[in-house]
Order: sequence, then C-alpha cells, then structure tokens
Amino acid sequence: MSKATWTLGRAVLARLVAGAGLFAGMSAHAQMPPEWSKAQKPFQIYGDTYYVGTQGLSSILIASKNGHVLIDGALPTSAQLIVANIRALGFRIEDVKLILNSHVHFDHAGGIAELQKLSGAVVAASAASAKVLRSGDVDQDDPQFGQLPPINRVASVQVVIDGETQKVGEIQVTPYFTPGHTPGGTSWTWQSCEQNKCLQIVYADSLNPISAKGYRYTDSARKPNGVEQLEKSFAKLRSVSCDILLVPHPELADLFGKLAKLEQKATYKPFVDPDGCKQYVAISREKLNKRIADEQLP
Repeated sequence: MSKATWTLGRAVLARLVAGAGLFAGMSAHAQMPPEWSKAQKPFQIYGDTYYVGTQGLSSILIASKNGHVLIDGALPTSAQLIVANIRALGFRIEDVKLILNSHVHFDHAGGIAELQKLSGAVVAASAASAKVLRSGDVDQDDPQFGQLPPINRVASVQVVIDGETQKVGEIQVTPYFTPGHTPGGTSWTWQSCEQNKCLQIVYADSLNPISAKGYRYTDSARKPNGVEQLEKSFAKLRSVSCDILLVPHPELADLFGKLAKLEQKATYKPFVDPDGCKQYVAISREKLNKRIADEQLP
C-alpha cells in the first residue's frame, strides 16, 4: 500500500467513523451511502479470485471447476446484483458451494440468506457470527448494538474454528478470527495462482473502532474488552502472509484506484501489495488510539 493509498485509507476511515451515527434502526437503508447499492462491473483480481460486489461493498468469488466460494453478501438488496456479476464472469450461482462472511452487519451479511437460497451453498462462520446469522438479531455484545437493523435469517449455518481450513474442490480458505469491530469478526486467507505463480490473498475484516452511543472500548468490565480484542486482531493480521489485501469496504484498500491503473495499463499487477495488511493495521491502530484518548476525556 503506497503512502498515497495510506492517506486515502485514513481519510475514508475517518468518514466511515464520522458517519456511523447515520445507521440507526431500520432507517439505515435509506441513509446509507449510495455507492453501497450501485452496480459494479465484476473483475478479476488474481488467478481464480474475482470481485463481484457493488461499488461500495465487497463480495469476493473464488472459482474452481469443482465449485466456488463466495465471501460476503453485502446488503439484503444486493443478492441479485452479486448473482448477475457471477453470471457475467461466466460462472453460475448454483456452483457456489460455500458462503463465508467477514462480519454480520446488514451491509456485509444482509444478502447471505437470499444467496444461500439461490445457490444451495453451505454457510459457515465463527460461533459468534453463526448465532447472529441464524437469529437475524444484532449481537448484544456488538459495539453497534441498538444502532443497526437486523438481517434476514440464514436457514443453516456451520461453525468454523479459528485457523481450520475450509475446502471446496481445490480451493482452501482459512479463517482467522479478528474480533473488535464485531464479536465474531473473521478475516479469510487463501492462495490464488497465475502461470505457476501463487500469491496469498487476505480478505481482512473491518477493524474500525465504531460504536453506538454509550459503548466504551476501554470498558474494564468486558472480558476481553474492545481494545484487547482489536490488539489481538492487529497482531494476527500483521503475522499472516499477505500479497494482496481485500477488505469489506473496498475504498479502504483503494481497490478501485488500483483497478483504474490496470485498465489504464499503468501497471501489470496493481492489486499486489505485500505491505497492504501492515498498512491496514496501522490505519486501524491510529483510529483505535484516538478512540482510547477520547474515552479518557472527562
């Protein structure tokens, strides 16, 4: 991640933090950023990995001859856009065998119930996220509890274990639990190859210290509290092999800026950025430090 990209990420993260108060109750759908629901032409990131989300919310397809993996379902209204993007790439939603999730807010998990119905895929998540997917209700331990709408219930959800690889054909995707933004937040890693060169891709979950009014990340009564959770998540993401960084909000990794470079043929592999994960952690840590300082004010 270049210095310019890092600056962009800090600015966008600040906008997301500042705008967190917009998403209160069911009115969130009317007040959300318009790019969240805008169609985006799908594109290849590297090897068997493709972007099939909207302009403002990521959804990632990992494709193989023996079935596909889909990560994140964006909004409840995004399912058909995602399906159309999968088809535009020449794949079928019916061949998606596994659906995964970064975190269970309506803007990333909202479309999963419909996508499962359309595909017949297995949905798998951390225990905390699986609980929310099954019930549709926001977790009371979620920092944004009371501020976000519920999601559509997912009929069946399998629980994954931290570090336990999930397999679909030759695809192997490994979860790393990275809580803090939500109790069940999960980052996913896998390997994609082109012409015998394989790279490690990381879909890093949100690490933003955003909350509803009254929640304190430094609350000592919570074991672990939000600060401890995020610090462990920072350490985990810094330790994973990371050649390409993808995130739930694509602008935080300057994904479309990189895509523009590819379209302009300014660089051959613009998505490759070995420092991306570390810089992403640095941006998030800066926000956490500010949050801690703010909570110490009288």
